[in-house]
Amino acid sequence: MLKDRLRHPLVALVFAALLTAPWVSVELLGGPETLGLGNLTTVAVSGVAVLGASFMLAWGAETAEKDVPRAFAIAVLAVLAVAPEYAVDALYAWGAGSGGATAEACAQFSAETISNAETGLAAACNDANLAVANMTGANRILIGLGWSGIALFTVYRAGSAKDSAVEDGDGFLANKVHLDRDLGLEIVFLLLATAFAFAVPLFGGIDIADTLVLVGLYIAYIAIIVRGDVEDHEEQVGVPAYLQKRSFPVRTASSITLFLYSGLMIYTAVHPFAHGLELIGVDYGIPKFFMIQWVAPLASESPELIVVAYLVNKARSTAGFNALISSKLNQWTLLIGTLSVVYSIAAGDVGTLPFDDKQSAEIWITAAQSLFAIAIITNFEISVREAVVLLVLFVSQVVSEYAVILTTNSHSTETELSMLILYSYTVVYLVLALGLFWRRRDDLASIFAASATTARDAFSSKSAPAEGAD
Repeated sequence: MLKDRLRHPLVALVFAALLTAPWVSVELLGGPETLGLGNLTTVAVSGVAVLGASFMLAWGAETAEKDVPRAFAIAVLAVLAVAPEYAVDALYAWGAGSGGATAEACAQFSAETISNAETGLAAACNDANLAVANMTGANRILIGLGWSGIALFTVYRAGSAKDSAVEDGDGFLANKVHLDRDLGLEIVFLLLATAFAFAVPLFGGIDIADTLVLVGLYIAYIAIIVRGDVEDHEEQVGVPAYLQKRSFPVRTASSITLFLYSGLMIYTAVHPFAHGLELIGVDYGIPKFFMIQWVAPLASESPELIVVAYLVNKARSTAGFNALISSKLNQWTLLIGTLSVVYSIAAGDVGTLPFDDKQSAEIWITAAQSLFAIAIITNFEISVREAVVLLVLFVSQVVSEYAVILTTNSHSTETELSMLILYSYTVVYLVLALGLFWRRRDDLASIFAASATTARDAFSSKSAPAEGAD
């Protein structure tokens, strides 16, 4: 019957590919500018392509879980899903390096001159600040909207589809989502990267030493999880189930093809999608800096959020949160680390990506939010109450800063009030984080002990390692 044929997994795969077809045509014909597409059309066509590619990326990762450690498959998914964020940040880091932005050179300009510059050295200094702002915005969105929003969606979804990861508590706010206890290793590496991030602003910029430490942490993490055992994979449905039934060469080729094609689509489509949203926002009077810090990262994070929402909708909330936490780890290590590399290549010499005091405050609040989020999941749970606190703190801080932008006429006053807000929220995050860590100090000690065992076993020739901390 026609109805049964339409339910065939290959139909879903073809439909997802068709969603990307208009963007492929646009790219082959020279791009949006060559075709004279308006901002709204560009956003629509590229956004639909991102949607289709996100589903294909998720299917590729789910199919691969049969043959590689799940943590590794999810790590690959996370890197590909946030690759557009790397591209956007690299663009600004390149502009800073090629334009000659250094701490000494930028010191001759006022903050207002830099923020309003369109060309020249001052513009390069502005690009350096934008690289940091875009990076911190992306990281805070991933936790403030991603972790909290997906936790709330998971609890909501459990009302209509049974999810074993959701536990009903005494009242809605006490409902909680149980996380995979194998995430202990990710928690440890994320905590180490967060602790290091607090020191980054103290040395005047992001340099190669920061790159070595942060990228080194991620390489060490990958080296451990890639040596893990292939677990009994969860029963799949739809496209992944269909592909997993194929022979090893066929399903391997399918996974790689889905990864490569979806990664290419996301990489090429998200930047025009984000840039189009920026221009639409500017047309409506929203400041460019605000758009680059918040709207552009939100657009570039959309593939990740779509993938996770898809997994939760399949009652695979555990895999969804694994992807979110893996994304946070690679953004908090690789994304920061690559900024200095791109800057140095563009500058033609090993150098330090400079940024102003405002961006120092942005890094500190981002690290503080990360610390609070880690404290929340040290017991491998996130309750509705904790998700709401994460969401409210994030939204209220962004809204407060936007209100300052709208109500102040002086750039210096705007910066002063904005930094006051950032420092205030940093203190709140730190107090909440330290309080939770103290209450859950036994959980934290257990995570470190188990992760040390996992790391030791990963490089032991005597036995096959476990995938993560248990």
